[in-house]
Amino acid sequence: MPALLRPRMSDWTVVVPVLAVVLLLVTWGRDLPGFAVAVVAAFLAGAVLAAVHHAEVVAHKVGEPYGSLVLAVAVTVIEVALIVTLMISGGDKTQALARDTVFAAVMITCNGILGLSLLLGALRRRVAVFNPEGTGGALATVATLATLSLVVPTFTTSKTGPEFSPAQLAFAAVASLALYGLFVMVQTGRHRDYFLSVNSDGSVADADGDGHADPPSTRTAVTSLVLLVVALVAVVGDAKTVSPAIEAGVAAANLPQSFVGVIIALLVLLPETLAAARAARRDRVQISLNLALGSAMASIGLTIPAIALASIWLDGPLLLGLGGTQLTLLALTAVTGVLTVVPGRATVLQGGVHLVLLAAFVFLAASP
Repeated sequence: MPALLRPRMSDWTVVVPVLAVVLLLVTWGRDLPGFAVAVVAAFLAGAVLAAVHHAEVVAHKVGEPYGSLVLAVAVTVIEVALIVTLMISGGDKTQALARDTVFAAVMITCNGILGLSLLLGALRRRVAVFNPEGTGGALATVATLATLSLVVPTFTTSKTGPEFSPAQLAFAAVASLALYGLFVMVQTGRHRDYFLSVNSDGSVADADGDGHADPPSTRTAVTSLVLLVVALVAVVGDAKTVSPAIEAGVAAANLPQSFVGVIIALLVLLPETLAAARAARRDRVQISLNLALGSAMASIGLTIPAIALASIWLDGPLLLGLGGTQLTLLALTAVTGVLTVVPGRATVLQGGVHLVLLAAFVFLAASP
């Protein structure tokens, strides 16, 4: 572990993110041939693995739940910037981009990352153990944010579609920021213990999740934080670069255009997925759940205010309300999540149920 916490300039975790950003600058806005797309995709995968490494170094320095918060917020801030940029330059075809992206992120995190974490944790010691107080509070916050931002617009009186009026959008933005800020205060303040890994008897486990290795130096942690941001910029930017090839593939497969958003969301959330899976394999399921629900929360709590501000410059309606199929999947996810979280223990069954819900979302997104 100590060797892993001392990045050198020759390490691949340093070189790959930098080269991925350079490649992003060279290829941005260009039509790429198949070979170039393959190269960008390879560096995208390398940047994902580097991001996970540096996130773990930072998490080991600051401890939990701050480590999970760093990765979730870093990914979401960059993702929000990408969404707003695409909406400003994309015209009418991006009216539902924020809704589709946020909903995909919620389904991937609350079913995919959460389900995978529970499955891996249960396979390790038969039953995955976590703190129901902290996880339940996080799930309640996600459900409230999703309902206010994605469900309520479907039932407003707007005549142009499932959208908010300017006053309603402003309220949703302020409420989202307030709820997210309140959750962060609780998670990192007086109820921090609710978000730390627990043993089978309910006692708080080693929060670092790495045994007894000493934390890295401040210089090493700061270096990894900078490289984490560089790697995440490369992940999101290179995902955008390969998106034309993805769009062409989606069109060739006769899939709906909205499915592109699902693929991009899957790519952008890869660092958190891998980090959560590694934590679950080390029997730190709580850290995995912090990543999953924290990412869903940050995705809504930061995206809605950002697009509310960007709507000042955007032309046309901003469609946020979900359709009937999406509402059903969101409601089923919330109910299943409550039943999973309340006991504070889960088996492979709960993990499998959430993964099936993710599969249903992906299938219905491809075949609406």
